[in-house]
Amino acid sequence: MSENSERSVVVERTSTGHYVATNVRGGTIRFGTASDAGPDAEFTPVELLLAAIGGCTAADVDVATTRHAEPTEFSVAVAGDKVSDDLGNRMTNLKVTFTVTFPEGDEGADRARAILPRAVRTSHERLCTVSRTVETGTPVTTTVKDA
Repeated sequence: MSENSERSVVVERTSTGHYVATNVRGGTIRFGTASDAGPDAEFTPVELLLAAIGGCTAADVDVATTRHAEPTEFSVAVAGDKVSDDLGNRMTNLKVTFTVTFPEGDEGADRARAILPRAVRTSHERLCTVSRTVETGTPVTTTVKDA
């Protein structure tokens, strides 16, 4: 593989309960904890997880369908239940719902509509790195630097 496979971000604390993640290209996203997010409307880490699942699969489906037609509506809703049990805090019942429409009477739109279910399935089963990682249960290693 000629491409570097590593992906990374750095998360820095900006104040109590508030953080900024920076990617290697310099992009940033601010987020906070649910109890401290307050009126800032910052995303929580769980909401970022949901957005990552939706965004990853949306990108796959967008590429596959817009080769044929531009959608008139394209949204992806992602929801789940946050639970705390013997396994700890986690999300269950994750659901991804696509709402996608294409113009009527357009041959390309007919083709896009026809491939939409397959594009969603292929993203879910093979392409979306985020949901595939969640579903396969990839271990996470945590360490403390210089400890």
